[in-house]
Amino acid sequence: MHLRVPWPRTGLAASTACTLALGAAACGDDNSITSPPTFDPVPVVTFDQLKAALVQAVGTPPAGNGGLNLNMWATVVDTAGVVVAVAYTGTKEGDQWQGSRIISAQKANTAKNFSLDALALSTANLYAATQPGGSLFGLQEANPINTDVAYGGDLAGYGTTGDYMVGKRIGGTNVFGGGFALYDGAGNMIGAVGVSGDTSCADHAIGWKTRFYLNLDNVPGGVGDLGADDNINYDIDGSGHSAGGFGHPHCLDAATENTVAAGLPISFPIGSAP
Repeated sequence: MHLRVPWPRTGLAASTACTLALGAAACGDDNSITSPPTFDPVPVVTFDQLKAALVQAVGTPPAGNGGLNLNMWATVVDTAGVVVAVAYTGTKEGDQWQGSRIISAQKANTAKNFSLDALALSTANLYAATQPGGSLFGLQEANPINTDVAYGGDLAGYGTTGDYMVGKRIGGTNVFGGGFALYDGAGNMIGAVGVSGDTSCADHAIGWKTRFYLNLDNVPGGVGDLGADDNINYDIDGSGHSAGGFGHPHCLDAATENTVAAGLPISFPIGSAP
């Protein structure tokens, strides 16, 4: 007759078994990190600068932003993907879509990850290529967010200087409008900004303007109009094909969205921020 000895099911039992069998020193290979590591982010922008730029972008004419006129979130990361600042336009955290806080961070991280000193790709530029059959299909599943960073800390601190994401790497990939690389006066990429809270088409317009008001829009080139910038391309036809390969679908009103997009490089030209 053979007795069946159950496998230890609790952490205490496993720890005891390990200690008895191998000695305490042999059981020291546990991951001792109990919370996400914190870094000193490069001071790309201050919280106050981000907040002011976002508020101005949301309310700036001409043509508005072509969306639902909702409150917004914005996140800035440095080139290491460390969150620098998080802000919103409402009077309290719940005045804008709560899910958009993390989406704004994803967009910033994505624009940082897929832009270079010589080529800027906004998150709107990634949409078509990541659809089934596209050359980058599956990219949106890569580099998932760190949920401990995303949802840690006190809710009341979200969108303030005490946001739990600040100083941590959020990760994430997002492939619709609202994320932009940030470029200094010499054309060097120094980080990225992501905005979220409205339609993805309006997010793109607001993100473009936010970067403009931050005076970090010295874009070296891209896949937007004439290859000069990272503007959104509404060139997806009825069959879902993007003529240029970097297209984005319309969201609400195509005519308004076309007008808004066409006006961005004119009213808020790259490299000409105040």
